[in-house]
Amino acid sequence: MAKITYIEHNGTEHTIDVENGMTVMEGAIKNSIPGIDADCGGACACATCHVYVAEGWTEKVGPAESMEEDMLDFAFDVRENSRLSCQIKVTDELDGLKVNLPEKQF
Repeated sequence: MAKITYIEHNGTEHTIDVENGMTVMEGAIKNSIPGIDADCGGACACATCHVYVAEGWTEKVGPAESMEEDMLDFAFDVRENSRLSCQIKVTDELDGLKVNLPEKQF
């Protein structure tokens, strides 16, 4: 189990417990965190679960694989610390992880 903090674009923070083996996206969906839509259900096919991994956490989270990098091309305002939350598996090592949610593009 890991405590994950989701920070909305407006600064509102949501800290929740996410079970090991789930993804950061699944934790957000299960707890109705606004800003993570996950239209594809976690299949790495839509980029609607795009997050920015907080400074100091990128190494623990690990790099994006090629399929995820390709899908990030469809996200808005992609940065070096951009990840799809459906591709980040929760482990004890991620206890305290913070992810920022990008501004919604309509």
